[in-house]
Amino acid sequence: MDGGLPNFKRWNIIYPIYINSKKTIAEGRRINASKACENPTCIEIGDCCKHLKIPCAIELDKAYPRDFMQRGRVRVLLKREDGSFYNPAISSKKQLMLQVAEFVPRHPGRVKKQEPASTASAAGTSKSGKGGKKKK
Repeated sequence: MDGGLPNFKRWNIIYPIYINSKKTIAEGRRINASKACENPTCIEIGDCCKHLKIPCAIELDKAYPRDFMQRGRVRVLLKREDGSFYNPAISSKKQLMLQVAEFVPRHPGRVKKQEPASTASAAGTSKSGKGGKKKK
């Protein structure tokens, strides 16, 4: 990988906001909202790139220029030096973003995070429903 370090600045950059379904196009989303995922992190994007066998580097200290509170970005290398793709199924940055957005909701860390939240929200709605009936 020592030969790849000088070209590191020429790698493509993917910010998590590019595939965030909660953001608008004006705020920086780059793919269709129906295909995007909810609040991805750069760690999840990096894991998805490794799963797709695409070289990547996670930069946690970098921020998105339009929203400096969004920390982290991922640098990816789509082509080898000879011009062939690392993953023949992914030939552009947009295709990579679509694939990553498809894999992020199935990320092992994400599945564990969302299960308790869904049960808590279901319990909260049932309590609020009972409270509404008492007021009538």
